[in-house]
This record gives sequence, structure tokens and C-alpha cells, in this order.
Amino acid sequence: MKILHIDSSIMGDASISRKLSQALVQQLQTKHADAQVDYLDLAAAPIPHLSAEILMGQNVEQSELGEQLVQQYLDADIVVVGAAMYNFGLSSALKAWIDRISVAGRTFKYTEKGPVGLAGDKKAYIVSSRGGVYGENSPFDFQEGLLKTVFGFTGVTDVSIIRAEGVNMGEEAKEKGMTEALAQIQAA
Repeated sequence: MKILHIDSSIMGDASISRKLSQALVQQLQTKHADAQVDYLDLAAAPIPHLSAEILMGQNVEQSELGEQLVQQYLDADIVVVGAAMYNFGLSSALKAWIDRISVAGRTFKYTEKGPVGLAGDKKAYIVSSRGGVYGENSPFDFQEGLLKTVFGFTGVTDVSIIRAEGVNMGEEAKEKGMTEALAQIQAA
């Protein structure tokens, strides 16, 4: 069993999404004693943003990194993404990871009937933290929807969301959001 654990918050030890994603990975390791965890901290070790040179394979070092990231994604049985919401969306570091794993012929292909995901049968968890309260299907949410779309596009349809909302709306709201998210983690 391989778990790919990705954190993307820029807040370091103060990050809610990091605390929650770590709690989820620990819960998964308890359930799967044989689990191996690959960890990516996209804030501490950022992936260079997509450029024409990278896209066209003109940078050997970046091509090798891209292949490593794709293979890591393909090999994972479970993917845990810690995603804090910034200005209604993802961190740019997480978007850079998405750009590097979305590779035609590797994680998806186009057919006469449209795109088909190639990433295999895996489980994905989006561990989301938000300063405000948005709920599901908010017109202001370009975070969870984008991640669900990317996972679906690459063939991963078993996606669960663990969400802590209101974490910047005072201590009481923060505690409520954390408590609700931790209860979801215990149930995972």
C-alpha cells in the first residue's frame, strides 16, 4: 500500500490543512500497517511552474522531475492532498504539481469519445482548510472543484473531501471547523 501525501500550505507549523492531512495519514497508517508514505511539501520544496521549455521537454532536469512526479502519482494507492484555500483557489505550488502530473498518454488520453483517465483505481482525499465558510457548490470555491476535476480527469473517481471551514473567523469557529474535520478523519 502506497500513500502519496502532499502538503501545499504556505503557513508552515501554523497550517490547519497540514495538521489535518497529517492526522489523516496517521489514521490511514493505523488501518494499513504496511503503508509506505511518500511525502511532498510543495511549499518547502516547490516544483517549478510549467513553462514552454518544460512542456516541450527541453529541460532534462525538469523532464526527469516531471517523470518522477507522474510515476509517484501513478504508483500511489491513496493520495492525500492538504489544500488551504487562498483567494478562492489553490496555492500556486499545488497548481504546479497538477500541471506536472496532467500528462497526455500517462495520466489521461484523448479518444474519439473524449478524455479517459489512466491513473488507475485509487482513493483520493482532499483535506481542505478555508478561512471563511463556503460549503459545497459555492460560487467562490475554485479549490475543491478544481482538485475533484483533476482527479476525475486522470481517472480517480473515489474522492473524499475533509473540510475545515471558518478557521479565520475567531477561535470558536476555528475550533468548530477543526473538530468537524477531525471527526471526518476518524471516520475515514
